[in-house]
Amino acid sequence: MRNKHFVLFILSVLSIITFLDRNAISLAGHRITTELGLSESQFGWILSAFTISYGLFEIPTGLMGDRLGARRVLARVVVWWSLFTVFTGFARGFLSLFAIRFLFGAGEAGAYPNTAIAIRKWYSVPERGRAQAVIWMASRLGGALAPFLVIPIQMQFGWRSSFYVLGVVGIIWAAVWLVTYKDMDSETHSAGTGAHNQIPWKFWLTNLNFWLLMAMYFCYASGVFFFISWLPKYLQLGKGISEKDLSWSASLPFLLGALGCLAGGAMSDYLVKKLGIHWGRRIVPMFGLSLSGVSMLLATQATNNNVVVILVALGLAFMDVTAPVSWAVATEMGGKLSGTVTGAMNTAGLLGGTVCSVGIGYLITLYGSYDLPVAIIGLLLVLGALLWFVIDPAKSMDPDNEGIAPAVKRPSVDIV
Repeated sequence: MRNKHFVLFILSVLSIITFLDRNAISLAGHRITTELGLSESQFGWILSAFTISYGLFEIPTGLMGDRLGARRVLARVVVWWSLFTVFTGFARGFLSLFAIRFLFGAGEAGAYPNTAIAIRKWYSVPERGRAQAVIWMASRLGGALAPFLVIPIQMQFGWRSSFYVLGVVGIIWAAVWLVTYKDMDSETHSAGTGAHNQIPWKFWLTNLNFWLLMAMYFCYASGVFFFISWLPKYLQLGKGISEKDLSWSASLPFLLGALGCLAGGAMSDYLVKKLGIHWGRRIVPMFGLSLSGVSMLLATQATNNNVVVILVALGLAFMDVTAPVSWAVATEMGGKLSGTVTGAMNTAGLLGGTVCSVGIGYLITLYGSYDLPVAIIGLLLVLGALLWFVIDPAKSMDPDNEGIAPAVKRPSVDIV
């Protein structure tokens, strides 16, 4: 299969499934904690089990994709996480659920870095922002669809059944992927040649640009994981929204987030053509994260629930203009090690997600406030916006490339 549009389509379907599976546990959160007798802080640890293992295995699985190609690695990733999605429905207590979600995260690690590898092979630099925008828009559509798919199943058949259904969907995707996708020669030509893909850790760890990128993504992902992990409980228990009204209020932020992703990638690619990479990749996330932080802070002061839902929805919409830009920047910086660099960036984000998932539970337990964590997240997002003033998207993470990423680079293979 040599059609880049089909590559983007099937990877977008995967992105939808990814967020259906991730969001299912937060949508089942109230039912799970009630049935299993878990506290809010314990539920925070259940949510963090995913982010901890995902973060631990993100760089190794990204490196594996750099060496073996996206086809085999993504198939393994999806089958593994789908099996543990099914196993989530068999959990009987805190320890079993924590272990299952930890292994679920270990399986899903590397999904987006390996998606980035495929995007880098099929799309040129001026196209990657839009390609990543479609991928991340699809993820938010998955988040938007999740309440309408998961909540009715849970209300009719119980929360465990929703995990059985979603696991089967993932396994079907993996089968289709293996049948239809073939790695380009350039994706696997370095397999087994460790020297070609040797990671320049010393260069990276002493590179300020590398640390700034990871710090920015920590701030951004902390905000995203509030929506993935705690939004349903925030709306139900913090704002008193009933389960039957939860579908639209939990879905709207992800619908607007999808538009944010699409707009962010398109605007950034346009600005790259007009201004070059240096400013073309910086302007959009600067404004996006700033407006997102303000929206989240205003939501903590609103008293009308409809206004609260609109403000947090705008918060995710503005926040998500950053997603495709960040992944395009990390892909361009990484070059032949794009899977590893995007994996490192996402690991920093998952650290933010872990702190968010656990920290919110403890803040709620200690202070009894659902608004306090949202206010802290708003401040983190403003900090992330400020970091874009000092991140240089034009600098490569390849020490042999004189530290400069190419402004425009066409694919090295013919695409039809």
